[in-house]
Amino acid sequence: MCPHAVIRPFLLTDEEVRNAPEGFKHLKAGGEKNFEGYNFTLQISVLDCTGCGNCVQVCPAKTKALEMELIETQMHEQKNYDYAFSLPVKPNPMNKETIKGSQFEQPLFEFHGACAGCGETPYIKVLTQLYGDRMIIANATGCSSIYGGSAPSTPYCKNDKGYGPAWANSLFEDNAEYGLGIHLGAKQIRERMVTKLQSIVEMIDDSLVKEAVISYINNHNDKKQSRLVAEAMVEKLKSYKASNENIKMVVDDVLMHKYYLSRKSTWIIGGDGWAYDIGYGGLDHVIASGEDVKILVLDTEVYSNTGGQSSKATPAAAIAQFAASGKKTRKKDLGMMAMSYGYVYVAQVAMGADKNQYLKALIEAENYDGPAVIIAYSPCINQGIKIGMGNTQEEAKRAVNAGYWHLYRYNPMLKEEGKNPFTLDSKEPTMPLRDFLMGEVRYAALSKVQPELAELMYQKAEKDLKERYETYKKLAQD
Repeated sequence: MCPHAVIRPFLLTDEEVRNAPEGFKHLKAGGEKNFEGYNFTLQISVLDCTGCGNCVQVCPAKTKALEMELIETQMHEQKNYDYAFSLPVKPNPMNKETIKGSQFEQPLFEFHGACAGCGETPYIKVLTQLYGDRMIIANATGCSSIYGGSAPSTPYCKNDKGYGPAWANSLFEDNAEYGLGIHLGAKQIRERMVTKLQSIVEMIDDSLVKEAVISYINNHNDKKQSRLVAEAMVEKLKSYKASNENIKMVVDDVLMHKYYLSRKSTWIIGGDGWAYDIGYGGLDHVIASGEDVKILVLDTEVYSNTGGQSSKATPAAAIAQFAASGKKTRKKDLGMMAMSYGYVYVAQVAMGADKNQYLKALIEAENYDGPAVIIAYSPCINQGIKIGMGNTQEEAKRAVNAGYWHLYRYNPMLKEEGKNPFTLDSKEPTMPLRDFLMGEVRYAALSKVQPELAELMYQKAEKDLKERYETYKKLAQD
């Protein structure tokens, strides 16, 4: 959950440990058989840490594994991180689609310029650990485009094989269509290459090359296999001497488009101002298309990047620009609107409340061959969190515990199995909603300036959220 991806696990051989700088701390890796022969260490990039403190807050141990110290007292640790980062990458000894296993994958989104403790960035970090090596990202203008592409640098990076997310930014009003266009373009190129290969496969006179081409044709749509079969085929085609000009032209064309041969994971990313508001028409168009595109909505419930204006994601009673006396109408239910199509995967998540649920949502969304929308609760500095931005994961947990934010997954694939596609993952509230509201300036400030109105608005907020939860419970029971 490190918002800036500065905490990394590393596996080292005994020889690598012997060559490590003085003071390098490590343990013998234990547990799984695949860890045999390895040593384990957690390293922190002191130079990239923003000091938010979220890592200390989330540690479940009674005695915290980390403590916050002044940076000048910790600079000696940077050499240990630099050494560990320079070592050859080890194969992941675990299933990457698990909480622990995912963290042995390199984040392909790191060291960005977002606010210290940002509630949005951990979602992107984990997403790139799972699928970053084959991702194409269309990013809406907003906070995520600013920390995602601050020229001349970018936090999106490549792994040791040279693969990483391809990222581009478009405007609020057209980013969803932009992402769909990118997806369709890549899809059309891949399918055109398949058609061309099908036209020559029977004419290929080298049995090994022919076998590789057939394997690619048969598996080019398989998300997990397409890169493997594409790379194997490309290696064979590079040295293949075509027997006639027609075959040579096709082979040259395929090699020229080799980066499009594997099936990509297309993600459209943006904030609530884009998804709920200015870009909603495009988002709706994209999910209605039925195409295999995934949408991650980083929901701060306010226009964060432009100064904190009210959006359709802002709940009743919250103060924001253009809603100085508290927003009078309830929050738009984007998830329910997407679910109404019946063939769109939808999940509402909060990493600080349930990390497993977020991971499940990512995996289910990626495995679903169709549109998916994941709405992620993202604590933000604009909300005026009283416990501070060093506790954004805790604030997300409080939001769920108070019944302010509900966790669920709607998986259309379950309908095919005769099951209820809707799963409510959060339970009945365990803390008073009012306690949560008073923990954020955007709500608490209203009681200071207009106490009578504030009480009415708080009651409305409680009523709205209770109605929403009852609706979700009914969906889960059907």
